[in-house]
Amino acid sequence: MKTTALLVLEDGSAWKGQACGAEGETLGEMVFNTSMTGYQEVLTDPSYKGQIVAMTYPMIGNYGITAADHESRKPFLSGFVTRELCRRPSNWQSVEALDFFLQKHGIVAIEGVDTRALTLRLREKGALRAALSTIDLDPKSLLRKARQAAPMTGQDLASQVTCAQSFRWTEGYRETGAPLHVVVYDFGVKFGILRCLAAIGCHITVVPAGTTAEEALALKPDGLLLSNGPGDPQPVGYAVEQLKRLLDSRKPVFGICLGHQLLGLALGGKTFKLKFGHHGANHPVMELSTRRVEITSQNHGFCVDLASLPKEVKTTHVNLNDGTSEGLAHAQLPVFSVQYHPEACAGPHDSRYLFDRFRDLMITRRQSPTRI
Repeated sequence: MKTTALLVLEDGSAWKGQACGAEGETLGEMVFNTSMTGYQEVLTDPSYKGQIVAMTYPMIGNYGITAADHESRKPFLSGFVTRELCRRPSNWQSVEALDFFLQKHGIVAIEGVDTRALTLRLREKGALRAALSTIDLDPKSLLRKARQAAPMTGQDLASQVTCAQSFRWTEGYRETGAPLHVVVYDFGVKFGILRCLAAIGCHITVVPAGTTAEEALALKPDGLLLSNGPGDPQPVGYAVEQLKRLLDSRKPVFGICLGHQLLGLALGGKTFKLKFGHHGANHPVMELSTRRVEITSQNHGFCVDLASLPKEVKTTHVNLNDGTSEGLAHAQLPVFSVQYHPEACAGPHDSRYLFDRFRDLMITRRQSPTRI
């Protein structure tokens, strides 16, 4: 007999279903993800820290869990919602079924929810705080808990998902000539980003989010990558201050997702919270210089305010759905960033050229230190 589960949003709407993960209770910001595949990457993306994720695709889990597709050391999201969870996956690479994975990692999950109606509500009202439980099935009680949950705005979640100490990453390294050394600031970095850097011949040192500029530069990097991560960028002021000092070194810098937002703040811009965020693998983005449109993988709830950027910072990419910031570059410094996930784990590989752009920038800087 299946265990009953209940999801209640802060607007008072309640969604009854069956437990399909760990039993218990959890709170978080309710968001939806439009990806048709890649649920394992969603589950293990640290950028979902503090969020309950609803998958809009109606059946999730049909290819199970594989050993090679984890994007971090463990799941960080608060809860998981689906219309139907497949318990008998068909995939020769599968090592376990999704429900076992959720139970093993203590992720409270619910199935049997009308995710189409849930998504429409979130699109209309925006991301909402929510309570998901298998032990408290009183809608009024869960409503109180949802409304008492901390809002996403104002939370520094990067410090909760970053690595405890520096480490070297070597998986997927490919010799391509003189190796380049990249220091990666871990605000919640996905393994896919590290694999892409290794594939273009980079030696990689991953450092905690609180690493000082002096400590990072002492590692003698050819470039610095600012990773993706969860939460509001504004409370991560300690990283912004270090980025300002790193910019003075004129080292090449590549920012991704939260790294893009933090770079925008360091360059003098502002950020704001999106209504329901961008979560999925099908977001159209235009590179303004070429008018080329990329289909991108995205996961963020905050955004750089285009109007707040100083004149020496140009917008390079925009989201074609809502016109928001998707990329920036500095006119004098070897610095650029994008809001989306060019490693595309999971998602289309339209944007992987950005890693090559970063490599070329580092090579140019190494060969002609005064040119840039």
